[in-house]
Amino acid sequence: MRIRLGCELAYQLPAPTPMIINLNVHYSRAGSLERPDHLVTTPAVPITSYRDSFGNWCNRLVAPAGDFVLGTDGVIHDQGLSDPVGLDAVQHEIEDLPSDTLQFLLGSRYCETDLLSNEAWRLFGHTTPGWGRAQAICDFVHNHVRFGYENSRATRTAAETYSEGVGVCRDYTHLAVTFCRAMNIPTRYCTGYISDIGLPPPYASMDFAAWMECYLGGQWWTFDARNNAQRFGRVLIAQGRDAADVPLTHTFGQNTLTGFKVWIGEEAADEAK
Repeated sequence: MRIRLGCELAYQLPAPTPMIINLNVHYSRAGSLERPDHLVTTPAVPITSYRDSFGNWCNRLVAPAGDFVLGTDGVIHDQGLSDPVGLDAVQHEIEDLPSDTLQFLLGSRYCETDLLSNEAWRLFGHTTPGWGRAQAICDFVHNHVRFGYENSRATRTAAETYSEGVGVCRDYTHLAVTFCRAMNIPTRYCTGYISDIGLPPPYASMDFAAWMECYLGGQWWTFDARNNAQRFGRVLIAQGRDAADVPLTHTFGQNTLTGFKVWIGEEAADEAK
């Protein structure tokens, strides 16, 4: 299938402001782009690009004072399959893990493994290591946290999500990531698009989403504590230890977000622009 995806973010800036933008489809899906989702700004400004320490594609620019709009719009080919499932995926012993997975066992800005380790073992120590344990963690987080945009708070950590029992998708993900790491499952935080393809209407307004990937059975697998279901049309933008590593925009100065739109959906062959 062909999926159109993109976004538009509008800002009001009191002064010229440096920004780092992380809105492009992840390099692992770049070969599937029929129309690349290049970053475009109004007014136009010089843009330079680089890869961060996790391999994510980042753009740098200086936004002028006043109204400033940035966005992407692309078309990607997708196999039309749901998130893969590996019920038999085993959990590795620590000494057998590849070295590049070890950082995803550690605590991070929003994932306080030191604070939640004992609770993780109390809740999940009886579960079978491997896929079943990761899914049990997602089941618990999905039922424990109440979703609502009114509960969004940029500084909320996993421990606070656990105690407060409310949050948005990033909070579900931070809590599930923390529990998985505490149970010795390398787990990384992911951000990107999740479509409504395959779901019945009505559809809520589209937004960016957060989920996680667990290293089991020699590969990374997608888990989604917020939706707690296999989804179609999931498109990765960035991976890191937690949301602090993969902000969609990082703005070095005062700013007001005045507009925010996200779109992703199946597109017929004659609808591409």
